[in-house]
Amino acid sequence: MKRSTLIVFVILGLILLIALGALSWVVGTRNRMVGLDEEVKTQWAQVENQFQRRLDLIPNYVETVKGFAKQERDVFIGVTEARAKVGGAVTVPDKIKANNELTGALSRLLLVVERYPEIKSNANFMALQDELGGTENRIAQERRRYNERVRDYNKAIRMFPANMIAGLFGFERADLFEAPEEAGTVPRVDFGTRGE
Repeated sequence: MKRSTLIVFVILGLILLIALGALSWVVGTRNRMVGLDEEVKTQWAQVENQFQRRLDLIPNYVETVKGFAKQERDVFIGVTEARAKVGGAVTVPDKIKANNELTGALSRLLLVVERYPEIKSNANFMALQDELGGTENRIAQERRRYNERVRDYNKAIRMFPANMIAGLFGFERADLFEAPEEAGTVPRVDFGTRGE
């Protein structure tokens, strides 16, 4: 009797150890995913900080260029509309799309600048140009960091067996910040006309 009781206790002890090990793995895996998800959100906040910096610079930049190139009305309207879309975007995919549109509108504005050399001789414009260029570099860096965090998070929730825990607790893939299609197209600069 004592021997059979001992065997039962040993079996129950092993089952308890296995259950505790499995529970520990589930909790550890879930906590790792929560940590990665928070890193993605934190990095996205950094991207948004740089977007806000750019949004704050754009009105001054546009006004400075407008003073020299009044006839480029469509370009100014495009930048203003794209800036408004960024301000109205709520979800991460919408914000990515709106910021890609703003980047395209700013590229067209830079083409206007190339057509008016007198703009580039203005000290205020040059200071704004440097600020905007620095901000664009910061945005690119923060986008890269964001995509790295998204990659790590997406890998963690998709790899077996952690993907079972991800599904159980509702972890979903995060969106990468991808360049717009027009990013691969080199802008055309035409010094022959001034749009007059």
